[in-house]
Amino acid sequence: MTTLKESAAATSLPTCRLGLTDMAITRVGFGAWAIGGADWAFAWGSQDDRDSIAAISHAVERGINWIDTAAIYGLGHSEEVVGKALAGLPAAKRPYVFTKCGLVWDENDRNAPPRMVGAAASLRREVEGSLKRLGVERIDLYQMHWPAKDGTPIEDYWRTLLDLKNEGKVRAVGLSNHDAAQLEAAERMGHVDTLQPPFSAIRRDVATAELPWCHAHDTGVIVYSPMQAGLLSGRFSTERVQALPKDDWRSRSAEFSGDKLTRNLKLADAFKPIAERHSITVAAIAVAWTLAWPGVTAAIVGARSPAQVDGWLDAATLELTAKDMADVAAALKTTGAGAGPLAPAV
Repeated sequence: MTTLKESAAATSLPTCRLGLTDMAITRVGFGAWAIGGADWAFAWGSQDDRDSIAAISHAVERGINWIDTAAIYGLGHSEEVVGKALAGLPAAKRPYVFTKCGLVWDENDRNAPPRMVGAAASLRREVEGSLKRLGVERIDLYQMHWPAKDGTPIEDYWRTLLDLKNEGKVRAVGLSNHDAAQLEAAERMGHVDTLQPPFSAIRRDVATAELPWCHAHDTGVIVYSPMQAGLLSGRFSTERVQALPKDDWRSRSAEFSGDKLTRNLKLADAFKPIAERHSITVAAIAVAWTLAWPGVTAAIVGARSPAQVDGWLDAATLELTAKDMADVAAALKTTGAGAGPLAPAV
């Protein structure tokens, strides 16, 4: 069996075992949603592939040893870009590659919302497509992106993922955007290697049930959107939000408008004194806050350029103090931003 040390590029950054798998991953990973480019339902606006490849290469050089993407990002384009970046790296430096299935797009209407499909035949077509676009022989982690809405019960699509693992097409299998009851149903059939939930200081609801469930069942957790799509990066303002292009999905998000936006920006401001204490960015504080919760293995953080990687990389090594966590909890209470527990249980 491949050892943890031999599984991915060597890194000087701290690593944690991902659940019960044989993978040890850095506390932050490269998120490839935004590099899918423009012209699809949940795009972040236009993106130059050369910048994307440069960002991935820089992240790997700085020690990040995993990339998270999905077939739906850019309707296959994100996986293609990741594949090109991997092809340009020596084998010894290649990171783990995680991707997702279960969202099927309309080839005739790129901006139509994807269908949430769990049928075995569809998932098998999807994994072959992802393998080809990524240019790999095996996917390190394959995740069901959302619960299916085509009538396929979770037991059926989870069985398909377990079969793909047993066949060697994927190394580990997980669920994304599933709740504790769904995790329990899947676990009865075969171990859930990972959960990928949304989690940030603004969106905290999974801390109530899903994080404790994963912690109790040795299921790895890789959270996404720890900066709440950039709101907690310390670089947003009302003016910047108003200037977001129409092809950026955030221009239509409730968190980026009205009273929610006001509260969210006040919360980001409250992170600044904490960032100054540690001489790092607000973005790194926001990411490190998610990593301080029991059950969280690592965080997926997006980047569209090398400079953006450098903006949050300190989170990979930062451990927030009790005072830091108390200050964030106080800011959450004062601003009223988001919902969910304010701090980990003592």
